[in-house]
Amino acid sequence: MIPPESVLIKDHAIETPLKKSFFSDEGDTFHEVRIDLKPINEISAINFVLKDEETGVWYQNKGRDFKVPLLDFIKEDTNIIGPKEGLSLWPGTLGQISNTLHKSDAKVHKGQYNSSDSRDPKQENSELEGFCVEMPITKKVSINNSVSISIKKCYESWAVKNILYFETDLPGDIVLHWGVCRDDSRRWEVPPAPHPPETVAFEDRALRTQLQPRDSGNGSSVLITLGEEFSGFIFVLKQNENAWFKYMGNDFYIPLSSSGREGQSEDVHRGVSEEASQESSFFAFTEGIVNEIRNLVTDISSEKCRKRKSKEAKESILQEIERLAAEAFNFFRSSVPTFSEEAAVGYEASMESETSTPDPKVCSGTGTGYEIVCQGFNWESHKSGRWYRELKEKASELASLGCTVVWLPPPTESVSPEGYMPKDLYNLNSRYGNIDELKDLVKTFHEVGIKTLGDAVLNHRCAHYQNQNGIWNMFGGLLNWDDQAVVADDPHFQGRGNKSSGDNFHAAPNIDHSQEFVRKDLKEWLCWLREEVGYDGWRLDFARGFSGGYVKEYLDASEPYFSVGEYWDSLSYTNGEMDHNQDAHRQRIVDWITATNGTSGAFDVTTKGILHSALERCEYWRLSDQQGKPPGVIGWWPSRAVTFIENHDTGSTQGHWRFPIGKEMQGYAYILTHPGTPSVFYDHIFSHYETEIEKLISLRKRNKIHCRSIVQISKAERDVYAAIMDEKIAMKIGPGDFKPPSGSQKWCLAIEGRDYKIWEAS
Repeated sequence: MIPPESVLIKDHAIETPLKKSFFSDEGDTFHEVRIDLKPINEISAINFVLKDEETGVWYQNKGRDFKVPLLDFIKEDTNIIGPKEGLSLWPGTLGQISNTLHKSDAKVHKGQYNSSDSRDPKQENSELEGFCVEMPITKKVSINNSVSISIKKCYESWAVKNILYFETDLPGDIVLHWGVCRDDSRRWEVPPAPHPPETVAFEDRALRTQLQPRDSGNGSSVLITLGEEFSGFIFVLKQNENAWFKYMGNDFYIPLSSSGREGQSEDVHRGVSEEASQESSFFAFTEGIVNEIRNLVTDISSEKCRKRKSKEAKESILQEIERLAAEAFNFFRSSVPTFSEEAAVGYEASMESETSTPDPKVCSGTGTGYEIVCQGFNWESHKSGRWYRELKEKASELASLGCTVVWLPPPTESVSPEGYMPKDLYNLNSRYGNIDELKDLVKTFHEVGIKTLGDAVLNHRCAHYQNQNGIWNMFGGLLNWDDQAVVADDPHFQGRGNKSSGDNFHAAPNIDHSQEFVRKDLKEWLCWLREEVGYDGWRLDFARGFSGGYVKEYLDASEPYFSVGEYWDSLSYTNGEMDHNQDAHRQRIVDWITATNGTSGAFDVTTKGILHSALERCEYWRLSDQQGKPPGVIGWWPSRAVTFIENHDTGSTQGHWRFPIGKEMQGYAYILTHPGTPSVFYDHIFSHYETEIEKLISLRKRNKIHCRSIVQISKAERDVYAAIMDEKIAMKIGPGDFKPPSGSQKWCLAIEGRDYKIWEAS
């Protein structure tokens, strides 16, 4: 009776893939599985849950398993679906709300709803003749749209007005539900006329305005004039009857009053993302002012705004102000050049310092913005058995080259010699050297001004012992966990923990980070590494294996100077050719960063993949997205993007995704001139590329290019890509021609190589 292609999950469940069955008139794809059940009275019901393999999301019925009865009058259960009063829905197309009700050919037994008093005991386990019901399942879908709000003070002879310009690229007929408030209570009220065209009152305490199409044809906008007496602008957006946009379940709030804002403007512009991790009203307020509005939720009833303790919020305020203010610098330099930390209710913009750059202050996990990372090993580095000593000898050379951070290999005892199958986390004697050599290496790097990152493998851990079934899931050492520390949905290791919060790594037991004792032990371990070894931060291995929310907890505890996660999955392809639009790919990386509350960056795998296609196929047009911005994570969240062209997995002797051979310097010419934090691979530094790389790093530092630098793409054509950064340097890669525009600014050719050129403004 078990369907084909099914897999047994331990001894209590079966995993069966659904097959496509047909397409509806509306274009929906329907999936099904057929289970041929024999009329055995011992089987009274089928329990099941659904998993979307694309997103990893599990679907349940009211937080529990779905239950399908196979016998009439089985014991009452709120989770039963089928011939029961009040239920007429069945799980339709996975991920969509289907309006189609499938009619069963079999007829439901007419007497099944007789009262319990007249029920024949012999009929207690009678078989059901047949039924068919449908239930809705809503799939969360990440989208990428934006809302931008600019506010200016207008001084008239008789009054001061706030001129608010509201625009969005959301498609369709967007309705703005809005109002104003006078104090921090944010109580909605209707401002006096005049109001924009097509505005009507809504329940006497709000206004409803139909946004007008923009002249460009992309999106819609409205201009609103408000009096000085109001302290804030409050709104939500309606796209249709089923799609309302709010912020973390709350209304969007934009402050209107603050001291000394004459002649200034404030912009809100954040790509829309389904996932969210900002949890306090403070962040809803500050991000609404400085950053692009993000984390809009299409199904507000399914999301709950988790509240942060006020003490934690207070401790994070100063750190968040600096970080978010620097973010806004990248997006709105033209209108908001720099930010003052003296803002009373938001971030004040100074129009007089347009050419200034963010101060290199340190944010937890994100550094200063001027870092140059070096990966200090390759896939073969363990073979000498003395890598720590060998790398120590190169510390001064790396410092003179311009590297400020070095990423070191995994330090723990490991089943695999490379270190990525950790066993005893507190045993730091590895194939790279012993603990004393590691501490000496870190000390040497610190002496030459270089920070160090430890490669932390938190997703999985190899066991010391087998359980009674012969499965390796019992751990030893100081962290002598049992199988409760292993996730339950990896069939290979029979874990007794909860389901994984990410993708499983099937070569070793995946750790269940939802367990409090696991998180406590890992936080203590990371803090021990910081104190004992002297690490300044982390490179997080296989970050897509567990939720970024747990990463935030680990980083809050260990307080790293810099952190970067390896969130690596496949880009989008059609018929073997890479798609131009890779928004879905970079959105997944941004979602993970968002889940960490922005405390960690991530490798910009999107940019690496697009560089591959652009350089291999001479399709440099790929290096500009549809908005004319860089198409990778650096185009959306540059301060959290760590750019690279090669590492120990993609290159070295593994070569899983090797950068186009002979075009490496074009790749470095791109990442070392663009925003984001560039990472340079050890194999390339100590090769014939060293001199060229050193020149590029020197040019980046000389011109103070940083992770939030402004990119102005000048050309993105078949055979050439060109851009200007911070109006200080111009670059081009590809065989095509480009020269920086002549005018008031003069350009001097600084570096030239094979199919790339860099100019500096003189």
